[in-house]
Amino acid sequence: MRHLVAVLAAALALGSVAASAPAGAAQRGSCGRGLLFCEDFERLPLGGPSTLNWGVDTRNGTLAVERGRRGDQVLHLHTVDNGRAFLRIDDFAAPGNRFYGRMRLRVDAFPVAPDWAHFTLVEATGAGSSEVVRPVGGQYAPTVPGVFWGVGADGGPTGDWTNWRESAPVVEDTWQCFEWMLDPADNRVAVWVDGVANPELTATTADHGGNQVPFILPAVDTVKIGWQLYQAGTTPGVFDLWMDDIAVAGKRLGC
Repeated sequence: MRHLVAVLAAALALGSVAASAPAGAAQRGSCGRGLLFCEDFERLPLGGPSTLNWGVDTRNGTLAVERGRRGDQVLHLHTVDNGRAFLRIDDFAAPGNRFYGRMRLRVDAFPVAPDWAHFTLVEATGAGSSEVVRPVGGQYAPTVPGVFWGVGADGGPTGDWTNWRESAPVVEDTWQCFEWMLDPADNRVAVWVDGVANPELTATTADHGGNQVPFILPAVDTVKIGWQLYQAGTTPGVFDLWMDDIAVAGKRLGC
């Protein structure tokens, strides 16, 4: 009888913890079957990355697994000025080159200098197109002023562009869930924030922020998730962000 009471008490306690989790937060231990890639950091030792499942790409930046505010394990990314710190998924292959990604994200502060400071959090590259596709990124726009999310690309025929939108302002020091999709049918990039579609954050073959050259997705074989800022002399001078529940699949995963 005492064992049954203890089990019931534990179940009630677990329920109260789940109920107190932030809205839109993915469940702990979110890595299941049928995913192209998944990392929830729960099984990794604390400290510098120690895994064969993904690599790192850094310059004036670091990545470290640490205990989060909710008691789960998260990835802490730290960069100096225009540094970078990426989790790198190599040898990536999605059936038909169509896939969805998801991550939970909290950014301590975004750049407010220099003018037009441009940052990237997700990049996809591969064969067949020299475009560096940036489904999640943004820019500081001094003309508004403000910092806004925007789909972008670089390195290919369409040039360097970030199609930031005033309707998509960034939010500092708050956990949010970001999802993105790449679909070669019309070379579409789509984005959801906290489970809500943001149709203004979209790119297609003929509708994108670059020049009139068609936007063509590469056959993606590398995906990088993290942070990079491209201009020096930033304010603030350092950047800290935290990521969790990163997953990539052939269908939308939701938050």
